[in-house]
Amino acid sequence: MGLRFGRAVPAENMHITLAFLDDQSEDVLAELHDELSGLHLRAPEIEIKGLDVFGGDKPRLLFANVEPNEALTALHKKIRQAARSVGIERSHERFRPHVTLRRFNRLHPGEHQELEHLIALQGAFAWPKFHAQRFEMVQSVLSHEAAQYETLASYPLAP
Repeated sequence: MGLRFGRAVPAENMHITLAFLDDQSEDVLAELHDELSGLHLRAPEIEIKGLDVFGGDKPRLLFANVEPNEALTALHKKIRQAARSVGIERSHERFRPHVTLRRFNRLHPGEHQELEHLIALQGAFAWPKFHAQRFEMVQSVLSHEAAQYETLASYPLAP
């Protein structure tokens, strides 16, 4: 990608967050697992297209945009419903599927220009479409280096 600043997300940590559940007890996660295990959903087609940033004039992260579609939105809604059914209430957040590529603290003026230049030159890319085969319940442990992810459960999606 060519940026010399910010923290790159390791390839093995790249993912699409369908629902952020915050810290939950093991009991609640076990109940959620039972709910999610009962879902039978069709595999959404994933189309990754274009670069963008969150944070406006003060970018916090660079991401690859995931084009929303009916099956992906349905999967997101079903997961949120399952979470609510076991008592996990999250504020309504707009679902904007994406893959985080790089995180930033504070950008210096030259870095801001370099980021804008990168998006102008490479921001219109598109990866080949594919169908997700599963979704996972993942626990993240944050550190100064990078988040560490542990898969707690995996749920197959119908072709």
